[in-house]
Amino acid sequence: MLAKRIIPCLDVKDGRTVKGINFKELRDAGDPVELGKIYSDQGADELVFLDITATLEKRKTLAALADQVAHNLNIPFTIGGGISSPGDLEALLESGADKVSVNSAAVRNPALIDDLAKLFGSQCIVVAIDAKESGGYWTVHVSGGTKPTTRELFEWAHEAEDRGAGEILFTSMNHDGTKKGFAVQALRKLSEQVSIPVIASGGAGTIEHFVEVFTHGKADAGLAASIFHYGEIPIPGLKSELVSRGIPIRI
Repeated sequence: MLAKRIIPCLDVKDGRTVKGINFKELRDAGDPVELGKIYSDQGADELVFLDITATLEKRKTLAALADQVAHNLNIPFTIGGGISSPGDLEALLESGADKVSVNSAAVRNPALIDDLAKLFGSQCIVVAIDAKESGGYWTVHVSGGTKPTTRELFEWAHEAEDRGAGEILFTSMNHDGTKKGFAVQALRKLSEQVSIPVIASGGAGTIEHFVEVFTHGKADAGLAASIFHYGEIPIPGLKSELVSRGIPIRI
């Protein structure tokens, strides 16, 4: 069994790390590069940097952020926000990013995934999916979670994989920032239906939540933000506990 990954996520707005609840009520959490360095030193397996307003405000993720991260960290990192063309991705990879996350632009133009995968390889393409559940149906949202679409979580994930995505980053908008646990049932279904790695996002609040998402949820990686940003769960302690519970983790 491949080792499960612990991935701190840094949502970036106006150059600062922010965190909210259900994609709202954002508050400052620090400098993204400084936080990233701390997590790297603590043993995080990867990092994700998301410019959460890049698409909403019709601008591009700054390649400068990728460059700063690459010069200060020695672990793989994904960067995303406002990426809508091969040129956007190329600029970020050239600046040092290992992988690039696409979300809104891919929903609006699914062929973008095909183009990116053919040019750069599936290994660096992460398709992020923000979805909200109501009545058992998961509706995909775009533009930083502000706009619902006609797409459904599982069928969109299938299509993304078929088009060349290397990973799926699924964020449950219902669980985001609540610290009440991941969307375990949806994650299990998603992990069983696609063959590419699934990164779980939204709802981490305790070590037990990570145990659940790796065992019952079958996720390949667990992503969290506020519990790391505010020192609620140190990464070394989290990893040690997961290993003691029989979950394969890199120490």
